[in-house]
Amino acid sequence: MKVEGRNSVYELLKTDKEIDKILVQKDLGDEASKRLLNIIRSHKIKVQVVDKYVIEKESESKRSQGFIAYVSDYKYFEFEDIIDCAKDKDGFIVILSEITDPHNLGSIIRVCECAGVDGLIIGKDRCASVSDAVMRISEGALNHVKVARVTNINNVIDKLKDEGYWIYGAETGGGDIYKTDLRGKIALVIGGEDSGVKKLTKEKCDGIVSIPMYGKVNSLNASVACGIAVFEALRQRNAKGK
Repeated sequence: MKVEGRNSVYELLKTDKEIDKILVQKDLGDEASKRLLNIIRSHKIKVQVVDKYVIEKESESKRSQGFIAYVSDYKYFEFEDIIDCAKDKDGFIVILSEITDPHNLGSIIRVCECAGVDGLIIGKDRCASVSDAVMRISEGALNHVKVARVTNINNVIDKLKDEGYWIYGAETGGGDIYKTDLRGKIALVIGGEDSGVKKLTKEKCDGIVSIPMYGKVNSLNASVACGIAVFEALRQRNAKGK
């Protein structure tokens, strides 16, 4: 897997992931690039300084800023890992139901990491998987958030309920999200770009929450909707007890 761009490579260096090598474009003169190169060398990672045309050939995003790191393919966490990391607090989990666009997945990962979500759960079927593009779009956030890939989303919802979680689907036609109590142990289900939350999954939810719409278009991009829902939950949770 390739990790491209200054920010993404910098975030990668904060983790314990094994980095095979990092390509660095020759003659990068800006201060940000010089600082990053010094940090890379302090980690004693193999560095290959190459001409610009080599970077451009290797870059998939064409926005590498002169830095491409090579790491092993993403290793998914287990569902139990996410439960365990939240066992001593009010857990906050996001479940993605058939998010197929890698750009949406990368953006959602970035949103969830910024909000301090304990982990994301995605399905193995009909869902985008972690890829170079997802890593790039997440701007390195993927290095700091747990993502579990499961065979059956509905079974996971049942297990979460057994652990004391309340499950809320983000979908049109539900209750006003700003009037719904999203504190405590919760999991938010974000539906697919075209299909929304599937019928059976929706039936398993304890409640459906909707973002009020005031324009003529009555739907939001999945990553935008996720961002609004996640940060509304975060706002409520930070206000707990005040």
